[in-house]
Amino acid sequence: MNKYIAEFIGTFFLVLTVGCTVIGNGAGAFAPLAIGSALMVMIFAGGHISGGHFNPAVTLGVWLRGKCAAKDVAPYMISQVIGAVLAAFAVKFLKGGAAVTPLQPATLPALLAEFLFTFALVYVVPQPRVHPAIPFMGWP
Repeated sequence: MNKYIAEFIGTFFLVLTVGCTVIGNGAGAFAPLAIGSALMVMIFAGGHISGGHFNPAVTLGVWLRGKCAAKDVAPYMISQVIGAVLAAFAVKFLKGGAAVTPLQPATLPALLAEFLFTFALVYVVPQPRVHPAIPFMGWP
């Protein structure tokens, strides 16, 4: 149960940081630094408990690599979605009526960018957890 709580907390703070830094008068050019720092801190705080996925795509990737038990995939993803939804409500409350301007990107470049960055995330994030040659924070 602790690993599901760790996933919930990590995802909550990651989504909270994203929302607070990009909506309204956010962090501007520093938004990526804030988001990356939040992810880093959450991985240090909960990575040794749950693996620090904090994203259903990462959980799926770790499972496909055979490093996450099938029985944990759905609870991880449910914890992540609940954490993200609650963080979205928190951002809505904190940011009040801040204007959100949706982008209108071209479909193919947007899909390509989504694929490439999701691939990079799924490739990089689980490395310390699933590769035995990389000692990291005492993870097995």
